[in-house]
Amino acid sequence: MAKKKIYVLDTSVYLTDAGSIYQFGNHDIVIPLKVLEEIDNHKKRQDNVGANARKIIRTLDELRAKGNLQKGVRIEKGKGILRVKGYHPLTELPSDLNPNLADNIIIGAALTEEREHPDRKVVVVSKDVNMRVICDSVGILADDFKAEKVLDKDSELYSGFRSVLVDDQAIDQFYEGEDLFLDEGVEFHPNEFIMLVSNANDKKSALARYINPHMALEKVVEFKGGVWGVRSRNKEQSFALDILMRPEIPIVSLVGRAGCGKTLCAIAAGMEQVLTPIDGKKPRYKKLIVSRPVQPMGKDIGFLPGSMEEKMLPWLAPIKDNLEFLVDDDRDALAMYLERRLIEIEALTYIRGRSISNAFIIIDEAQNLTSHELKTIITRVGEGTKIVLTGDIEQIDNAYIDQTSNGLTYAVEKFKSYDLSGHVTLRRGERSKVATLAAKIL
Repeated sequence: MAKKKIYVLDTSVYLTDAGSIYQFGNHDIVIPLKVLEEIDNHKKRQDNVGANARKIIRTLDELRAKGNLQKGVRIEKGKGILRVKGYHPLTELPSDLNPNLADNIIIGAALTEEREHPDRKVVVVSKDVNMRVICDSVGILADDFKAEKVLDKDSELYSGFRSVLVDDQAIDQFYEGEDLFLDEGVEFHPNEFIMLVSNANDKKSALARYINPHMALEKVVEFKGGVWGVRSRNKEQSFALDILMRPEIPIVSLVGRAGCGKTLCAIAAGMEQVLTPIDGKKPRYKKLIVSRPVQPMGKDIGFLPGSMEEKMLPWLAPIKDNLEFLVDDDRDALAMYLERRLIEIEALTYIRGRSISNAFIIIDEAQNLTSHELKTIITRVGEGTKIVLTGDIEQIDNAYIDQTSNGLTYAVEKFKSYDLSGHVTLRRGERSKVATLAAKIL
């Protein structure tokens, strides 16, 4: 039987997933005191990193009640031991590494463990690429924290759309309202959009939505009058509006580069279904809630002056811009919707603990969430609520996740096989020629 390994987890791992200590099976985990010091420096942040910092501190406090952390506490019954220790890396590190840097102190801790336990493998786990490179340079095993990755680096994200060649007459029959089924030999996902292309004339096509093998393809709703004034400019936006307006699909994800219209389409669909009565009766949903993670590209929220509401303005401003555009810059109308709480704009920090029913929820910039954080949010959804996740996986501001491990990618891949969900990848920029070109070449 192989001996248990000793894992030294870097600060970045805990700030990515506060439950990471439970993902190493029967192996032992060592936490250098320097890691706790670094975690403590992040606990007051009002974003997802801060939430993870606070959670791991609470978890360690709960474990402390079971025993002495320095001597070691069993993480779970029959599993590994967790120890918290102080280290003196001066004697362990190569002379050309600065012993005062946090990363080097953590590496020195791993080297100490290796010296004290020569019969066991010691592995540093870190999201920091450079730290892993240094570990390799000093002869210590290192690995990335891969527990959340849902895609291989060479795999493409599910797009929610594909083209299919069919007989020319099949497209005519589809437009005439006849039932059309796809070949059983090809596997499709529920609510996947299909562009039927004639095998005799590639300019002859039709847009459809696949439901399941036992149901005929459904035509994509065109919304010629627009959705709250927004008309689709390409087939992907047509797919997005179609699926956004379907209450029977309560989980929708929209992925695309800046300027593709994903957030605008989502907010327009939300306003249409919250503010417009159906058949002279009540609207479909009671309120529209728009939120986004507080994930700065530069300084943290604590550097901004003013009250909490004033601090949130820079993060919520893009949402407000879209809302003002959709009400033709009628700020009085928008103020009235906000005052009556038909529209709520909130930072994600304050939406996570709620249970929300009969609402249309939009989580913008969802690529900056971890899978665990996104799970926490989606499990808040109550009866009659639709949740829409939007984001661009090529613009991730959270240093602890990437294109293969962020919450939006995780949701797209995990939900794609279920009929309660739908996804569309928007590829064309429609904001302006400048924005489209910048997204393409920069």
